[in-house]
Amino acid sequence: MHVVGLTGGIGSGKSTVARLFGKLGVHWVDADDVARQVVEPGTEALAAIAEHFGAQVLQADGGLNRAWLRQRIFENVAEKDWLEALLHPIIRQELIRQLNTADSPYSLLVSPLLLETNQHELVERVVVVDVPESVQFERTMARDDNTREQVERIIAAQMARDKRCSKADAIIDNNRPLPHVERQVRELHGRFLEQFC
Repeated sequence: MHVVGLTGGIGSGKSTVARLFGKLGVHWVDADDVARQVVEPGTEALAAIAEHFGAQVLQADGGLNRAWLRQRIFENVAEKDWLEALLHPIIRQELIRQLNTADSPYSLLVSPLLLETNQHELVERVVVVDVPESVQFERTMARDDNTREQVERIIAAQMARDKRCSKADAIIDNNRPLPHVERQVRELHGRFLEQFC
């Protein structure tokens, strides 16, 4: 199983780039999707979170109150550490399971924290989707209805842009028109097929 990691800061356009690879027949797994799946109602992880944080971490329908939890862990490092210690191993196991279902020559692991966690150990190559920080702010505030302060905290919690790019085997400039981004994806896909087939 060949796996390419796709990462980038918040608002960089990882999902857009992943979908472009998907159009070329590449199987992809999004760590954000998996992180949501492992805390769905009825899961052991959600039960542990509710036991730790109390009923206020749950919505009326029994689902996770993400906004409340996000606020709590960004204000309290110990709580963030506890949550990560619980979830990271569960997420990793599910990522591996989903990556193993691939029927393409290689799979894509899409993760905002690929380089900040041990998820990078699952990949052979690292592709960074890159945009200027000003674009990250603009896109994230428009998309998620976050305040500038919230976005600043999220960006501060992620690896610095220059350090992230220094760890990349390839960089996709996503601050360009879509046809240019599509061309970059097609070229990379061709390279990966040569390397992995």
